[in-house]
Amino acid sequence: MTLGIGTPIAVLEAMWAKHTIHLAEAPGGETFGVQKYHQPIPDNAKPLTLCAIGDSMVAACGTQDQKEGLTADLAQGLAQEFKRDIRWEAHGKLGATMRRVRYRLLPEVLKTGKTFDILVICAGSNDIMANRTLNEWRADLGAVLDEANPLSGHIVVLSPGQMQHEPALGKALRRALEREMDEQAAVSKDVCAEHGATYVDMIHENVHADAPDFFSADHFHPSAKGYGYMAQGVVAKLMTLRP
Repeated sequence: MTLGIGTPIAVLEAMWAKHTIHLAEAPGGETFGVQKYHQPIPDNAKPLTLCAIGDSMVAACGTQDQKEGLTADLAQGLAQEFKRDIRWEAHGKLGATMRRVRYRLLPEVLKTGKTFDILVICAGSNDIMANRTLNEWRADLGAVLDEANPLSGHIVVLSPGQMQHEPALGKALRRALEREMDEQAAVSKDVCAEHGATYVDMIHENVHADAPDFFSADHFHPSAKGYGYMAQGVVAKLMTLRP
């Protein structure tokens, strides 16, 4: 873990975190499923399709099963909003940057030839921790949005989670990361506007990140309950952004 800006204390805290935090790996379980809408729907109503590509939040790190992660929770929330079954799949990797999404994860999904009603791109925290510049972020995000066009007509870019609340990190480091997330979010909004994508900024939304059960045992990733809170916030904000 490195840090582009910040006080010497923040840099020391980043070095300490790199050598002491033991991150949860991606859990077992299927990385796809169908979230049912538990009300009568027309027999000919096909499920809406949702695909998420990105980092450890997409990989459901911090949970015991993929179905407890962010993508499955998003499917549950969207099923209620659209009153339709949601067929979902998640393509996530612990530590993935937007560059990894661009060169590894996205091409793997493109090779399947599938298309989706909603495509969620979720990365950014690892770019910050790897000290990637805002210009590199702009280039990689723009390229991902260009190359993802064949997959979906509705692409959503999700901001990083709330690293400023992660109990595994020191206070000075959390403040520095919050500043860098805000700077990254400003670039992301511009890039998404240029490419016709929807940007959902969850950095300062109330997702109960201060709740004792929000984070998992590694004190870095959300728990199953934390992902549920996060998904509720994302779906609520998406509904306010609908045209």
